[in-house]
Amino acid sequence: MPLFAYRARDRYGNLATGKMDVPAQDQVATRLINDQLTPIHIEAIEEESISIFHKDLSGFLPKPKVNLEDLVLFCRQMHALTRAGIPIMRAVFGLAETTRNPTLVEILKEVGHVLSRGNTLTMALGNYPDTFPSLFVSMINVGESTGKLDEAFFQLINHLEMERETKKKVSAALRYPMFVITAILIAIIVVNIAVIPSFASVFARFGADLPLATQVLLATSNLIVTYGWVMALATVALFIMFIRYIKTPEGAYRWDSLKLKLPLIGDLINRIALSRFTRTFSMLFSAGVPILQALEISANAIGNLYIEKAVKEMRSGIERGDTLARTATSSKMFTPLILQMIAVGEESGALDRLLNDVSDFYDEETDYDVKNIASAVEPILLVFMGCMILVLALGIFLPLWDLGSTAR
Repeated sequence: MPLFAYRARDRYGNLATGKMDVPAQDQVATRLINDQLTPIHIEAIEEESISIFHKDLSGFLPKPKVNLEDLVLFCRQMHALTRAGIPIMRAVFGLAETTRNPTLVEILKEVGHVLSRGNTLTMALGNYPDTFPSLFVSMINVGESTGKLDEAFFQLINHLEMERETKKKVSAALRYPMFVITAILIAIIVVNIAVIPSFASVFARFGADLPLATQVLLATSNLIVTYGWVMALATVALFIMFIRYIKTPEGAYRWDSLKLKLPLIGDLINRIALSRFTRTFSMLFSAGVPILQALEISANAIGNLYIEKAVKEMRSGIERGDTLARTATSSKMFTPLILQMIAVGEESGALDRLLNDVSDFYDEETDYDVKNIASAVEPILLVFMGCMILVLALGIFLPLWDLGSTAR
């Protein structure tokens, strides 16, 4: 596609320069006019070979994803700009020039062009559901409808930061157990491939019955040495099949259901999901979103398809005229604390505040459980390591002790 360099001025007389990849020169002028810029000079230029090489090479590389850090920074900047009275389109184009994530830069430029055609920010962001989830777009819609867009961005900042901190804490808590388990597996493979075969020839010259522990070690070592590559390929194939299965709707639903039953972390995942629901529903309800729409958006923000399906099925009960408390009770997905707060909130008219208090309580419980995951897993890992070391010691040293007694 041809590359055009342009010079233009805005309505304040400030000079703007840049480049555009468009099929024709008149499209550059059209886009500049839509951006409220007056074209001064437009000319076609040739890209340098290194730029072409970089562009061709970048086409083969995956584009970086827009993560929570990028969204939090975007919301912070938009909150400050909208609070200062900066026009939305000008704010979006300004952030597109300073944002580091190239994927978000392209999205913001397209969002700015959509805004320049008279569309709303809600419509512009709704074109990118993979980057801006339904909760994000709904809050922006409420902010635009009420004229409080800066408050909507502020609420999104708090929500996204809570999500980010929760993910960081869970990752930090699971990092030590995963590291220890990986080290144990590597040690087992190295011992069976490099250590035990060297003792096998020595044990074979004994001419005596070997202890059970030694027989187990030798059989395991022979199995890994002989069929190790087959086992590795089978493991990789099973892992790929598992990943593909959980990406299907049925597989993802069953996997999310199974995660809630896992020891140690099942209750933690359940509490995190319930905390997301209560906080999201409280935020949307307080912003004036209708209860059915708030349920739909909150269900999508849970992050667990099993609980999400149960929450979405509550819509039918509310549409029949049942109260939120009765439909929540019939779903059998919520704890007695949440059900009690929903019932009291409906009667007192303070549903959003009480659900927000429930979310704060579950966040404290989650922080406590996350901090204690490592301490709960450590005894299990120590017992497993102790058993492995015991089998290795008995399997290797018992025949050596028998050899020493025979020599004496």
